[in-house]
Amino acid sequence: MARLKTIYRCQECAYNAPKPLGQCPGCEAWNSMVEEVVEVRSAALSGLARMKGDASSGSVALMDAIKAPACEKRAATGLAELDRLMGGGLVGGQVVLLAGPPGIGKSTLMLQAAARLASGGSKGLYVSGEESLKQVSSRALRLGVKTDSLFLLSETDLSKVLAALDQLKPDFFVLDSMQTIYHPELASAPGSVAQVRECAAELLRWSKNRDASAFLLGHVTKDGTLAGPKVLEHMVDTVLYFDTERHDLLRVLRAQKNRFGPTDEIGLFSMGEKGLQEVGDASSFFIADREDSRQPGRALSVALEGSRPMLIEVQALVVSTRYPLPRRMATGLDLNRVLVLLAAMEKHLRLRLEDRDVFASLAGGVRLKDPALDLACCLAVLSSAKDQALPADWVMIGEVGLLGQIGRVPHLETRLKEAAKAGFKKALVASRAAREMTRGIGLDLLGAADLQQAAERLFKDIG
Repeated sequence: MARLKTIYRCQECAYNAPKPLGQCPGCEAWNSMVEEVVEVRSAALSGLARMKGDASSGSVALMDAIKAPACEKRAATGLAELDRLMGGGLVGGQVVLLAGPPGIGKSTLMLQAAARLASGGSKGLYVSGEESLKQVSSRALRLGVKTDSLFLLSETDLSKVLAALDQLKPDFFVLDSMQTIYHPELASAPGSVAQVRECAAELLRWSKNRDASAFLLGHVTKDGTLAGPKVLEHMVDTVLYFDTERHDLLRVLRAQKNRFGPTDEIGLFSMGEKGLQEVGDASSFFIADREDSRQPGRALSVALEGSRPMLIEVQALVVSTRYPLPRRMATGLDLNRVLVLLAAMEKHLRLRLEDRDVFASLAGGVRLKDPALDLACCLAVLSSAKDQALPADWVMIGEVGLLGQIGRVPHLETRLKEAAKAGFKKALVASRAAREMTRGIGLDLLGAADLQQAAERLFKDIG
């Protein structure tokens, strides 16, 4: 027999409490306890019901006796940016959680990926809990999606979804979204912590037992975190999330967790009439018109995300302030890091900024934390403060320390080759890195030991 019970569960760490609490004892988050009504069943009966016919609960086996392939067989999704992000493609039984704000393009991306997987010979099922079959079909028609191996289902009942999966036996399936699916044996509302966690567990169990890949779509909260318990991220194999807002032209997809690939790669897409289009040449997106580059406050650098080098334009604006306390703002850069760089400039360049507002930004709407952008950020601020434009054919690559020294950055040769390919002529780097770089890369290297020497070399070249 089952009975109903009221509990209070933390939305951050899934901590349970018998009474309402202002602060969660588990993660110490405030106002995160949510009231839920759950069914309490016998532990023995519940366990037997779940494990019945479950292939994952087999007998104990010796590890050396298990025959595993030397390398995982991967199925390409047909989207090069998505495949790079996941390490080369989908692995059998891989469960991918895709998160992002509403309207960012999650459903569009998954429909495109599902259609290309189906065109490659895989049988797939697209389950929509938010839209009708006509709505999904209308989007597919607009995107130019056409395949004979992709099936659609509009359903929110988990038992019916599992029944459809058992009947169709697809190679992969897409569930859009986790917040709309409900477990019929639970009394709580769809989207609650208990529902999201239990539905994900059932779908993960089905996927692992049948060696079928799965895409689970999820929403994010106002602060950008995944809606639902954090345990959901631990259950799946891969967590992907859009790191941009829906009004941005560029869609940046990042991997927060990946058991079958790297987590430092990014996927770049742009929203168009035909859905999300892959961005192969990232540098052209992040650099403004080179003809107008002779403006104060602009400096160019090369950031590295995973294995992809990207030319980045750092923009800075230094103006007099009318407020007692000058403002400091950063877009795309870490504000705390920018404050440290400004303090280093005031100390070692004798640059007075106490009566000026400073605004720093990365062109293109991307967010990066690469320390190689430090030197470009400092020189962009100095250029705006002195009202002198920097050369358009220079790139500045280097990490700036608290003492004003310029340090080396990893994979410098890869960054310099990307700059040379884009037509740049000179590069300002750390002195030691310039001495050690012996192979020709198509750029004239100028080394600087600290900010003072970098400023002297650069503005001397300007004349």
